[in-house]
Amino acid sequence: MASASSIPLPPGPYYSIDVECVATTMGHNGRTIAQISLIDQASNCVLNLYVRPDVAVTSYLTPLTGVTAESLEQHGMDLPQALATLRQHLPKTATLVGQNIGKDVQWLKLQEGVDFAHMVDLAGLFRVFNERYKSFTYFGLDHVATVLLGESLDGAAHNAVTDAIKSMRLFLLYAQIQAPGMEDQWAQMQKNLLSHPIAKSFATLNPTFEGVCMGNRKTCRCG
Repeated sequence: MASASSIPLPPGPYYSIDVECVATTMGHNGRTIAQISLIDQASNCVLNLYVRPDVAVTSYLTPLTGVTAESLEQHGMDLPQALATLRQHLPKTATLVGQNIGKDVQWLKLQEGVDFAHMVDLAGLFRVFNERYKSFTYFGLDHVATVLLGESLDGAAHNAVTDAIKSMRLFLLYAQIQAPGMEDQWAQMQKNLLSHPIAKSFATLNPTFEGVCMGNRKTCRCG
């Protein structure tokens, strides 16, 4: 294993966002927003918004998302209201951090340089060059949080708030470990990420759930 070069970080303030989606068709592309979280740099929950879908829900995918029909019925708002609320609370100077953050930004119809200043993808920060395969290995949020934070889901459902908090904690850990003199600690973290067994994902364990395709590459038949 060779240590990857550190990635320069844009200035703060730093915020993390996360989106959970429910299924609206049997295909793995049929999803709509059901929960939005916004977390600040101190891991305070700024927003935890539930979004009531305007189309029929095929499955709430509750073991994966933590979202239930009851939570959306009791706390849900329409999507335009949720997006407006998010923009009101998100500083235009913010740097957004998160796992595959570009996907969340796309879901939320946010624009870099308009609604926020910068974004940082954790998948890029914690990638590790694997000497065996002569390529970078990328890890999911659950694996990095388990190895570096000691926080494992242990079969529990995801949640937009807790996932965003994990993302912020990992981002701050990365920023800390890039300080001069921390090279050995960073190299050990990378080694641990490579050597620790990766738990099977929900899609691997459940190629379909309640009849809904989960996008497993080996079993997907919906295109």
